[in-house]
Amino acid sequence: MLFYLLNLLLCVPAVFAAFGVTTSGSNMVVDSGAGLVTTIHTTNGDITSILFNGKQLQDSSKFSQLSSGLGSATVTSSVANNIAVITIKTSTITHYVIVRSGQNTLYMGTFASQEPDVGELRFIARLLKSSLPNGIPQSEMNGGSAIEGSDVFLVNGQTRSKFYSSVRFIQDQVHGVTGSGVGAYMIIPGVGYETSSGGPFFRDINNQGSAQQELYFYMNSNHEQTETYRTGFFGPYALAITSGSAPSGNLDTSFMDSLNLQGYVPASGRGTVSGSYSGTLSGQPVTIGFKNSAAQYWISGSGGRFTRNMMKPGTYTVTLYQGELEAGSGSVSVSVGGSSSINLSSNLNVPNTIWSIGTVDGTPAGLLNANNIEHMHPSDSRMSNWGPVTFTVGSSSVSSFPMAQFKAVNNPTTIKWTASSSQIGARTLRIRTTEAFAGGRPQIMVNSFTSNAPAAPPTVDSRGVTRGTWRGINQVYDFSIPAGTLVAGTNTIQINVISGSSGDGFLSPNFVYDSIELF
Repeated sequence: MLFYLLNLLLCVPAVFAAFGVTTSGSNMVVDSGAGLVTTIHTTNGDITSILFNGKQLQDSSKFSQLSSGLGSATVTSSVANNIAVITIKTSTITHYVIVRSGQNTLYMGTFASQEPDVGELRFIARLLKSSLPNGIPQSEMNGGSAIEGSDVFLVNGQTRSKFYSSVRFIQDQVHGVTGSGVGAYMIIPGVGYETSSGGPFFRDINNQGSAQQELYFYMNSNHEQTETYRTGFFGPYALAITSGSAPSGNLDTSFMDSLNLQGYVPASGRGTVSGSYSGTLSGQPVTIGFKNSAAQYWISGSGGRFTRNMMKPGTYTVTLYQGELEAGSGSVSVSVGGSSSINLSSNLNVPNTIWSIGTVDGTPAGLLNANNIEHMHPSDSRMSNWGPVTFTVGSSSVSSFPMAQFKAVNNPTTIKWTASSSQIGARTLRIRTTEAFAGGRPQIMVNSFTSNAPAAPPTVDSRGVTRGTWRGINQVYDFSIPAGTLVAGTNTIQINVISGSSGDGFLSPNFVYDSIELF
């Protein structure tokens, strides 16, 4: 009889509480009516509890919050049409947590009139590690020892960092962590990145595994940032709780159009841009980027055409990207409900090269260690030896040429080339770079000739390549080689890192290669 009753109980479907918001003391409890119960502290807006089907997902020592916590805030709620809106407000920030009846998703949006004092605008879900132990492996640093700053660690012989969880914005719509029968995922759909900065190839922290399981959506940071910060409405974005599987990145947020959120622009207040492009390198992905002081957008091109919708009205600088390299530009104005057009063409100088190393695409793809650098420190034992490298044109593999050159590690890089009599004379060596650290830039020696020292590149306030990114400010260095320098026969070209700054190891002045061309 007992066995029969137990089986009967197991077959009874779970009965969830009613959808709605209740407040008791300093706890505001939001019930989705489908198994997700979220508690928000009414004095500061921190999320202090996330119960999913009775399982606690929220860490109890560090709560989920905007930035590093707002300190104090006014927290109010409203419920209408099966939608609960929690408004968390300070003098400069209005943050929304929105729950729809029957959905286990925390829809969010953040209006910021200025950057927080902490210097980073971000939402952090600080989750219970025992409930959600499975994060992004390269960002699991618990039990490790710091090897660079306080954010790069050595764990079981491998380098780990929260920075190594990053993904280019253009690809990053869903990222999350999981446990037994549960998953927590950040979703950045549609126009979720429009008020952030950095463009389509910027990347930022998604996850850090420590005593807590930290899941992030970074809106603004100085992690190799090349633009000034934007202000306004950030999002929509969402924290979706699932039974484990990843949700779709095509999250429908159109219901938010009618919620009168501060700074939010509904679909009816937006426009579209269509156009054509030409002249980019065959085989390279094409991206069209749009930006002004208020917003940024992007769209992938295909077959020489593109259409980008859901843009806020205004005039935008338009950039045609060949890979990640700026290849052409223009300007376009967007009007409410309107459809604008623009035709773009590449204006990259494409010389008739004698030889080249790498692809002109704004990335070090294909070069030595480029396939690892986004997910591990340059010192990692899984990296190939950095050199110094001697590269022989015509016989060395492109993959043996270093993707980055560090003054204190693999300096110089030497190129050996056997020239015919028709290939000598006055020539130009062009070196393209994608980022630099501590003023690092190339200077060349060709046989007995030494080039002038180029000016220092623009400064970006970040460690760059040791944090897992090659995306900085693209630079082109053209070195004129005088007639009489090259000889018919063996020539030696030496590339040195120069800088007025110093540093140790992989934090010495450095730069990242895109490509090298002799013409």
